Amino acid sequence: MDLKTWMTTRGGIAHREDAREHGYPPSRIRAAIRESEVERIRAKWIVTAAAPQDLRAAAAASARVTCVSLARRREWWIPEDAPAGTHLHVGTNAHRHAGDAVLHWSEPLVDAGPRALVASIEDALAHVARCFVFEDAMTIWESAMRRESLDVASLRAVRWRDRASRELAHAVRGRSDSGLETVFVVRLSGWGIPIRQQVRLAGHDVDVVLGSHLVIQLDGFAHHSRSADRGRDVAHDAELRLRGYTVIRFTYAQILHDWAGVERTVAAAIARGLHLPPATRTR
Repeated sequence: MDLKTWMTTRGGIAHREDAREHGYPPSRIRAAIRESEVERIRAKWIVTAAAPQDLRAAAAASARVTCVSLARRREWWIPEDAPAGTHLHVGTNAHRHAGDAVLHWSEPLVDAGPRALVASIEDALAHVARCFVFEDAMTIWESAMRRESLDVASLRAVRWRDRASRELAHAVRGRSDSGLETVFVVRLSGWGIPIRQQVRLAGHDVDVVLGSHLVIQLDGFAHHSRSADRGRDVAHDAELRLRGYTVIRFTYAQILHDWAGVERTVAAAIARGLHLPPATRTR
């Protein structure tokens, strides 16, 4: 396999020592650079035209992709107004110029060595905790837990070095099915109403239950475009109502762009006792 093809299998970027260990001697690498098959970044990295920009930036800065940039790379849920720039993790002694990148200066929680261009999940979560407000950080952490199969105990066992990370590790539940659900739960967590997530009722999971009988369903940005899915939701809602539950649905746009309206609706439902068992509601 020629060098360029081998690099394609690695995402278009490689450490020169990795290339040497896979049978590509320095002479072959130098020839590929002269022939413009690959490009050199600093002394240790070679790339093809297909190399992602965030990894190029990390190689150029002797850094690692982290925070919201790693979240995008691993397809964690992130706020729609999250910054677009590249976030890089650099060591406390680093002094590389990184252009417009956002730099996170810290000793790594997990040091994967000089050939790593992507921060550990734990380091990325720590940077998220310091870079975002609590609600946004919480949505990213909950999404990471779901995508990376992390549990609450394992996160709380990490030796977090900053207060923001420790607070998030204590607060996460690992129950959210979406970032939208996390936003809803975080915003209502101070209301003093018991909140349960992903509760199985009448044969299907519901997103949130407030109290014992107020069911909140959150329809995401691309929620159930097929008529069969929509029909199933309507049938399930009807079954829940027959069992004494009140079902309220909110859309992605309502949660993120009309929270005041959502809050008014939930408050009105609670004021009427719809979160309580039907037999105990004041008539």
